[in-house]
Amino acid sequence: MPQALPYKTFNDVRQALLDGQEIALIDVREEDPFAQSHPLFAANFPAGRLELDAWSRIPRLDTALVVYDNGEGLAEAAARTLKQLGYTDVALLEGGLQGWRDAGGELFRDVNVPSKAFGELVESQRHTPSLAAEEVLALIESQADVVVLDARRFDEYQTMSIPGGISVPGAELVLRARALAPSPATRIIVNCAGRTRSIIGAQSLVNAGLPNPVSALRNGTIGWKLAGQALDHGASRRFAEVTPEQRSEAASQARAVADRAGVRRAQPGDLARFAAEAGRTTYLYDVRTPEEFAAGHLPGFRSAPGGQLVQETDVSAPVRGARIVLADDDGVRAGMTASWLAQLGWDVWVLDGAAARDFSEAGHPPAPVPEPEGPIAHATPAELAHWLRDDPTGQIAVLDLTTSANYVKRHIPGAWFVLRSELGQAVARIPKAGRYVLTCGSSLLARYAAADLARLSGAEVVVLAGGTLAWIEAGLPLEHGETRLASARTDRYRRPYEGTDSPREAMQGYLDWEFGLVEQLGRDGTHGFYVI
Repeated sequence: MPQALPYKTFNDVRQALLDGQEIALIDVREEDPFAQSHPLFAANFPAGRLELDAWSRIPRLDTALVVYDNGEGLAEAAARTLKQLGYTDVALLEGGLQGWRDAGGELFRDVNVPSKAFGELVESQRHTPSLAAEEVLALIESQADVVVLDARRFDEYQTMSIPGGISVPGAELVLRARALAPSPATRIIVNCAGRTRSIIGAQSLVNAGLPNPVSALRNGTIGWKLAGQALDHGASRRFAEVTPEQRSEAASQARAVADRAGVRRAQPGDLARFAAEAGRTTYLYDVRTPEEFAAGHLPGFRSAPGGQLVQETDVSAPVRGARIVLADDDGVRAGMTASWLAQLGWDVWVLDGAAARDFSEAGHPPAPVPEPEGPIAHATPAELAHWLRDDPTGQIAVLDLTTSANYVKRHIPGAWFVLRSELGQAVARIPKAGRYVLTCGSSLLARYAAADLARLSGAEVVVLAGGTLAWIEAGLPLEHGETRLASARTDRYRRPYEGTDSPREAMQGYLDWEFGLVEQLGRDGTHGFYVI
């Protein structure tokens, strides 16, 4: 009999948050149900991906973990998986999500909620300047002295953008704005898809003391679309390089903002001390662009461009109460990013004193993952193609564990989309086969499902070597679309502010929800946010 798992109550978790203790409240449902309802500081760790995500996102094995679901039967098995991965302080949330609700806990919807709620708090307290879509369009059409800076990731900007807008991801704004608006008379408009990154981006420029008039685009591209105005698609305008004088001025102003926010400073020698400190989690993040990180970064640091780090603290730092150390090579991006994380209640440090030679590692290091259980049989893409062509009908079943978005985009002909967390239910829906082949993008996740699938099916199970990417590289045929869904597409919450085809009702509903977040923060009472 496996040992019974302990329970922690709503009050236990709440008190830990109020006391600033390190704790990770882990929701093991898929992203869509998570986005419908969860506590403020819950972090989404889908049960089927725990082996891929846990060690990189929760690096300290004695972190206090509290696991829950909403009655789906996922939490206990996920907690035991975490124990197998080496975590020593794992408990279940008493009553699960319903227990949190019954105890009077506030529940939030959508994703990245701490950052979005904080953005609303910033606007409410600092009255961040903003302009409506109609006002911005009038400025553009009158050829006024105005520049529009898009604070999202470049791929989001390319999907849809304000006509004439330039991609300047959030942490780059203070560094790049002077080069893009050298005249102090130029009006700077900052936009994102909704509200948060527009507000934080515009307020960053205000906090840094830029002399230009600065405004957020009120309600971002959602507001632009709701106003009936046309967006660009596929734009590629990116920020320009800055002069040494502009970089130096930006660094001085970012340092002043960070100091006001209470950001602490670390030297390279502090990193070893932090690593050796028992009972403390330290996240090390390089907040420059992914391209700069890949060209050379400090050993042990991971890439987290600063604007997205502020936007997605629940993803990048799921251990509330942890320490965060930020690095860059100019002091601007780390300083501005740290200023926001400090206001979000984090113990945040900026690394000073790193020399150019210290940025000695190149590329993007893979996340640490465990070895899968037991021996695994593999098949090459050529072998699988032969089986599909020559074996009797019904003899082969291909199960694809990739994301549903990737599956719809392209998959092996005849493959079934399966969520690993629903493997048992999916196998029952799929016609029984004599041999099952597991794949995903690289087959990294597929490996972990092999032993479970063998137990469930009683049949031969093999993993496609190199995954679907190897199949593609071999020039083998592909299908696309929702051809065979053995699991519903609940792995991805459809954000109302992404893509180009969201219904008006969904976009307006999202804005209405954001407007109510400050009130929700007040009811929750655990956030610890402040605004400088």
